[in-house]
Parts: sequence; structure tokens; C-alpha cells
Amino acid sequence: MTRGITRRALLGSTLLGGAGLLSGCGFQPLYATRDGGPPTAELASVRVGLIPDRSGQLLRRALEQRFGSGSGVPGQYELKTTFQTGIEQEGFRRDGVATRSRITATAPWQLYTMSVPPVLVASGTERSFDAWNIPDNQFFAADASADAAQQRLVVVIASDISEKVALALRARNRGTT
Repeated sequence: MTRGITRRALLGSTLLGGAGLLSGCGFQPLYATRDGGPPTAELASVRVGLIPDRSGQLLRRALEQRFGSGSGVPGQYELKTTFQTGIEQEGFRRDGVATRSRITATAPWQLYTMSVPPVLVASGTERSFDAWNIPDNQFFAADASADAAQQRLVVVIASDISEKVALALRARNRGTT
């Protein structure tokens, strides 16, 4: 019993010490409140431009959800991006029929102020890939797998872009751009 309490006390003091070290080095969670105001208000001021094609529309919707667009916050920034995908066959049977497909997504993006003239705040290119097996004589399953892979890519790319935008806005506010 005493040994369990000692271990708990040691674990608790280690966790508190670690938290103290992190706060001492300036660590701050990306989406935490700071200076009494939520950082989500600044992210909500990002407007996402139109992105062509169905996958682009899915990416735009995912980005708007991550930023909290449409929450009544006036727009200060505009995010322009495109979304390109490419599919290649990877695995092949002896008769030459593909057994596996790989989809690669690329999304170059630029964040501008909505001032006149617009000022480039940040830019980058996010890439990700996914793959799926193509079952024999099950075309519906192959289509469903391809759609699911595309959805996963949209989520990953949206997450990566929103994280980079949040970091760029934080750096801009601190004057370290």
C-alpha cells in the first residue's frame, strides 16, 4: 500500500515538474486561449476561396469547419488553395490486372490579408497519400474504397493547412514573421 502511494506521489510530482518546465520554455497549446481572448476568433476571420471540383468542395468545407467560418466574425484573411489528386496503380497480378491503387493529393495554398492591396501572410504546399486494394470482380467495393481514401486525404490536408495557418497567424500577431 505504501509503495503504491509512493509511486503515485512520484508520478504526480514528475507530471507537475514537466508541466512547469514546458511553461517555462514558452510552450503554449496552439488552440488555447491567450491574453484573455480565444484564438479561434482570428481563425474564424479566415475566408476560404472557392476550390474547383468535388474534392475541392470537400476540402473547402473541411477548412471552413476547422476555422469556424460563418460564426459572424468579419473576414480579415483569405485562403486560396487548389486540390489536385493523382491515382497510380501499384500492385499487379501475373495477367497485368491492377490489385492496388495509390492516390496522392497535393494542395498548394496562400494566405492573404483582405486589405487593398492584399499582402501575402503565409504560403505552403501540403501533400499526402493513401492506398487501397482492388478486390476481384467487386467494382462497387473498389469505388467505395477510392471514395473513402479521398475523404481521408481531404481530412489530412485540411488539418495540415489549418495548423500551418494557425501558426502563421500566431507568428504574425507576435511580430515574428
